[in-house]
Amino acid sequence: MKCNGDVMKRKAFIGVAALWCATMVPLQAAEVGLIKVDGTIGPATASYIARAIETAEARNYSCLIIQLDTPGGLLDSTKDIVQQIYASKVPTVSYVAPAPARAGSAGVFITLAANIAAMAPHTRIGAAHPVNLGSGGEVEKTDDVMKKKQENDTASFAESIADKRNRNAEWARSAVVESASITAEKALDLKVVDLIAKDIPDLLEQIDGRTADGQELHTSKATVIKIPMTTRETFLQLVLRPEVMFILMLIVIYGIIGELSSPGAILPGVAGAIALILVLYMSAILPVNMAGLALIALALVLFIADIFAPTHGVLTFGGILAFFLGALMFFNRTDPAFRLSLAYIVPATLVTALFFMFVVGAGLRAQFLPVRAGREAMLGKTTVAITAIRATEGKVFVEGEYWNVSSDTPIEPGQAVEIVEIQGLTLKVKPKIL
Repeated sequence: MKCNGDVMKRKAFIGVAALWCATMVPLQAAEVGLIKVDGTIGPATASYIARAIETAEARNYSCLIIQLDTPGGLLDSTKDIVQQIYASKVPTVSYVAPAPARAGSAGVFITLAANIAAMAPHTRIGAAHPVNLGSGGEVEKTDDVMKKKQENDTASFAESIADKRNRNAEWARSAVVESASITAEKALDLKVVDLIAKDIPDLLEQIDGRTADGQELHTSKATVIKIPMTTRETFLQLVLRPEVMFILMLIVIYGIIGELSSPGAILPGVAGAIALILVLYMSAILPVNMAGLALIALALVLFIADIFAPTHGVLTFGGILAFFLGALMFFNRTDPAFRLSLAYIVPATLVTALFFMFVVGAGLRAQFLPVRAGREAMLGKTTVAITAIRATEGKVFVEGEYWNVSSDTPIEPGQAVEIVEIQGLTLKVKPKIL
């Protein structure tokens, strides 16, 4: 009996000790990750979200909040992001904020794909029609059958995402087919999103206790850890823009043409070559319209041709028109994510026209001017024989120097002669009849 009593005392002591330790050692506070996606959706965004998901998994965050404000972006990058969200071991929360933020086009798919979809008051979501969202420009084709196929495929993609997350699949399809767009309040009524939160603390309070992928969220008192973009991701986000590619293309034109018209400058050629490599890289990612590129190339041909052709500026006017239309068509103007503003197009057109009319024109004309200095400049000049010229004997004074001369015809001192050939250090002359 004494042994049993000792055992019970020992167990009681262990229980009290465990309770005391639990009260004295506080539990580690929950943490949630936060990333902010502003602007167009592209490869840099896809890389950013993938890295954020990996970080959230490695640090065992309760969830990852993706705060969105985007007009849209590339469909290929959007598909990559949706796949990354599906594969995430950490619950994801999409949050369209702050007002008046929007989840347009590609943002619709990302919002619907998250485990929990939330919006701030007075924000909006929708308009996901597939206009020029492909990375290679394929959807720019005017073929109605191709457009219909692209539309149906994108609509099915939106529906599948909504079905997977038990959201309004019918509205998801209308966002693609009819470019439907709704406010946050309407989105909540239609079960497009799960909740409306005024800010991050309010969002954390509302999702606390919810279950996502079998995991219960404990976010009420969670610490928010921001996951910023890396330098590389920030650089790509800034560079992979239509206006940046357009400016680089102008550098290619000015640099290479400037080097050809003024050989030896070196710097324009180097800058143009570097810009050309960047343009080729970006053209494989951004939706470039080949018709617009062809018009810009035609404009350059017309500018150069007008320098030599007596057209009194007709070709230059045609070049200006072709360049303007080409720049206008270079990217899709109906998609706000890849719209090249007239604020870039108009000044670029004028500067390019002036560049070819004055800088390139002057450089090319200078290359076709006759030689005015050096040995070649003496050919055809007239001078006076200093001594009698017989076969290979004789002297003349020209260009401030005395020269040995030869002649097939005897020439007397003081007689005018014309230089017809330069043979090493000897000039060949003939009598000049004045």
